[in-house]
Amino acid sequence: MDLIEKIRKWKQGTEYLNWGRDIVAAMAKQQTKRISSGDLIRVLDVGFGGGSDLLNVKNALLGRDAVLYGIDSDSARVAQAFASGIVGVELDIERARFPFDDCFFDIVIANQVLEHAKEIFWILSEISRVLKPAGILIAGVPNLAALHNRMLLAVGEQPTCIDLLGPHVRGFTKSGFARFVGAENYFRVLEVKGANFYPFPAQVAQWLSRRLPTLSVGLFFLCLRTDKEGTFIQVLKNRSLETDFFSGAAV
Repeated sequence: MDLIEKIRKWKQGTEYLNWGRDIVAAMAKQQTKRISSGDLIRVLDVGFGGGSDLLNVKNALLGRDAVLYGIDSDSARVAQAFASGIVGVELDIERARFPFDDCFFDIVIANQVLEHAKEIFWILSEISRVLKPAGILIAGVPNLAALHNRMLLAVGEQPTCIDLLGPHVRGFTKSGFARFVGAENYFRVLEVKGANFYPFPAQVAQWLSRRLPTLSVGLFFLCLRTDKEGTFIQVLKNRSLETDFFSGAAV
């Protein structure tokens, strides 16, 4: 059995930890302490899927008045969202303006989404626009520098999180994502946590990921929207990049 097959076997039964549902809910709950009691809390999940993160966040808010919004490209998921109390919007997040006013949300979630997207400058720009100053972005991404990915690279193999036959088009490390999201001071990283840890069983993986997040399977960033005016797309416009990134000029 080669290393890739061994890693696939190691993953079995612990993949659910990669989503960091408990981490997302805890980070959102932490943010609500900054919001006056009685104030309405608006939460957006970019790429909300089945809505698990939004519903977990609502439960974590312990009775606070919250409105849940979700964006997804899957029309069936959007249609089903309303039954769960989620205001669903069908949208291509890489090419469209989010249909919300500036400074509208207190919390934005992007969990296991950015690794699928080329247009991360545009996505971060729209998030920076719709978040209130002092609002938070909770971003969850696979860790390119996870222990198992380092093992694969050491023997000349492709890391699992950017498998060329897989759905991901980007890889992230703790320092790399922090530099990206913190570029030109639209966001400030407040906290980073890890989730899951191959090749260990769930209980051990949870313990290790809390203590060694830079080697964990997934990384979760709590990012504060600063009061800097404008949007994150200026980070792209201030650079001369050979890739033809979408800048929103046509929307």
